Amino acid sequence: MSWPRDLHFVTSFNMRTNWIIVFSALAVTYSCKPKKIESDWNSGEANMAAYVAIGGSSTGGYMHDALTYEGQQNSLAAILGSQFEMVGGSPMVHPSVASSSIGWSLTGASVLELGFKTDCNGTTSLSPVRTGPTGDATVLNNIYSSTNRNFGIPFLSSLKLNDASYGDPMNGTHNPFFARMASSSSSSILTDLSATNMTFCSIQVGVDEVLEYARKGASAGSLAPVNGSAGSGFTGSIQELMDLVESKGAKAVVATIPDVMTMPYFTTIPYDGLDLDAESAESLNQIYNPIGINFVVGKNAFMIEDPNAGVFGVRQMVPGELLLLNVPLDSVKCYKMGSVFPLRDEFILTLDEQQEIRTAVEGYNESLVNMANSKGFAVVREDYFYKSFSAGMVYNGVSLNAQFVSGGAYSLDGLRLNPRGNALLANEYIRAINQKYNARIPYADPIKYKGIVFP
Repeated sequence: MSWPRDLHFVTSFNMRTNWIIVFSALAVTYSCKPKKIESDWNSGEANMAAYVAIGGSSTGGYMHDALTYEGQQNSLAAILGSQFEMVGGSPMVHPSVASSSIGWSLTGASVLELGFKTDCNGTTSLSPVRTGPTGDATVLNNIYSSTNRNFGIPFLSSLKLNDASYGDPMNGTHNPFFARMASSSSSSILTDLSATNMTFCSIQVGVDEVLEYARKGASAGSLAPVNGSAGSGFTGSIQELMDLVESKGAKAVVATIPDVMTMPYFTTIPYDGLDLDAESAESLNQIYNPIGINFVVGKNAFMIEDPNAGVFGVRQMVPGELLLLNVPLDSVKCYKMGSVFPLRDEFILTLDEQQEIRTAVEGYNESLVNMANSKGFAVVREDYFYKSFSAGMVYNGVSLNAQFVSGGAYSLDGLRLNPRGNALLANEYIRAINQKYNARIPYADPIKYKGIVFP
């Protein structure tokens, strides 16, 4: 009996391909080549003397599901700041984690790394594992500095930009990653931003809150309304942020929000990954045939809870629905979750839930583009950039795509880019800045940044 026998593909990182990275040109839709270094780099109509970054996890360097020093040094803000230094920018200042720290996740865990893990069947394979039993709580110690210019705040919500309790540890809905850098427990993000002497700003707000909703299977919380005033709606909140940047006399680049459901966290486990032998299929048919559900030897769709699915409130997944990477795989492999015991909604994104998210993101992006254009700010289409990973790309002979681990661009949480992926993304920002402000800022070389490190 197998329940199911082939679900070790997740800890092996792909059931259809070998997880060992082979840098080939498979599934390539376009290729990128390093740019020739010139002697006349310049910032054009922009001024990079005091670059300030505001955004979420990618901006702040949260990757491999934790905030670490290495992540901060390879964040989107850090890579952009490094390139801006070549055109007159001053060194980027971060609210730095100790270089020896094992990091801190939102749940208090340490950073992920690739290691060997034994599952409930006794099979040992490479898998993301924590570097320590718990995270490093000192990461959350307040290290406010008036010179900080990286306001990359993991799990940032647009509705909290002007919230004076967002950095207050006594407030149950505060963000600990803002509290660690806030000037006081009663300061808001906008208050601290207004105290900076910015000449240029990157704005990457919205993706984290969409990710938080999606990664919980759209079963907890809600997405911000597209319209509404600051603190109540996405548009009003971002408008207030852009107004602040404009009031400082600074120029900016504004990022749109990608379709997060193209990320490995949502695409690694197929909806029909329940692989059954004859005995298992027969056993399940005895349970489910009376309500019209049939199983066969081989691939089958997982069973899920759905209150709208008839009297019993259960059904099989359908093509296009997504099974999330946080599903407890040992429970699937050995304890019949997803078959005898249907998967809960928190592990699934149904077609309707996906449409809800995409509709909201379309509204957010329309607002972002319109507001940026009205201010004369550059726009970087992150939604276009992330789509390119679906088919794959080649940079300097290295193949990169959106597959979990083997794709080479995502970190081990399947949600955030790794250093190499951040360098690719930074180049999209630079391209948008160069075009908008008639600048010649050099591109980063992604190959000089780490991908996934194998033991």
